[in-house]
Amino acid sequence: MSRRAEIKMTPGEVRAYLESGRVANVATIGPKGRPHLIPVFYILEGDGIATWTYGTSQKVANLRRLPEATVLVESGVSYEELQGVSMECDVEIVEDTEQIVRIGTDLLGRMSLDTTAQGNDEVVTAAAQFIRVQAQKRVGLVFRPTKVVSWDHRKLGGTY
Repeated sequence: MSRRAEIKMTPGEVRAYLESGRVANVATIGPKGRPHLIPVFYILEGDGIATWTYGTSQKVANLRRLPEATVLVESGVSYEELQGVSMECDVEIVEDTEQIVRIGTDLLGRMSLDTTAQGNDEVVTAAAQFIRVQAQKRVGLVFRPTKVVSWDHRKLGGTY
């Protein structure tokens, strides 16, 4: 008997889980038809996620050919701890500089563990300049889910 229904996350649990994560594994289809799998740091964007990357990267070349990807965020070491969200997504390649700057700024804000920099005008200015320079070489990627599958084995209470 399948216990799939017992481990499925609610939409709110999916959102909270994605908020708590930092790295998503993104699979695109490479030029020879094989999966191309890479990790990316991400931010939440609507029901999906967004990131930025170099415009000349293999994942962008793949997405220009086929703007679809599967995204996986997962965690856990033992079976009873396994959690994850897998999303089949349509992908938008963002080339507008201001939108890329916004994504880069949000990513840097999410990844920054050094809260002592907050309020330091020199650090904030340097970070803004860095992001603006980087945005010239990058594109944004917005992953919009068309199908979401989730699991939280902790809901089984240690039994299978």
